[in-house]
Amino acid sequence: MQEALVIARSAFATGDVPVGAIVINKDGVVIGKGSNEREANNDPTAHAEVVAIRNAAARLQNSRLDGCTLIVTLEPCAMCAGAIAQSRISHLVFGAWDEKAGAVGSVWDVLRDPRSIFKVEVTSGVLENECAALLKEFFSDK
Repeated sequence: MQEALVIARSAFATGDVPVGAIVINKDGVVIGKGSNEREANNDPTAHAEVVAIRNAAARLQNSRLDGCTLIVTLEPCAMCAGAIAQSRISHLVFGAWDEKAGAVGSVWDVLRDPRSIFKVEVTSGVLENECAALLKEFFSDK
């Protein structure tokens, strides 16, 4: 999560919401990284999770990330939860909760819905205070 926080801080330079994500393989090696790039690239789908998943899939030359873990500083939204499921990521770790748009327990629970065919292990609240503080800092200037 510390590495994801470092990546999140880089989003301040582009005016993007500071969210950072990494994908690690089963051996703990980072194979993908991403920060929010919505403002930087005028791309509404360029959330940190999607950028990191795209990066990892390109590196592995495989659309399936079975056995991989996604670590992200903020609870994923519905779009990102769908991307996590579709990429077959095995484990999600996130920091701060998103009470407005979170889709892994706050507003919805896309990944643990019993109707879902893709099962993802979820660990929440890792370095929650540090992750939330970064977002509060960003939004206090808005």
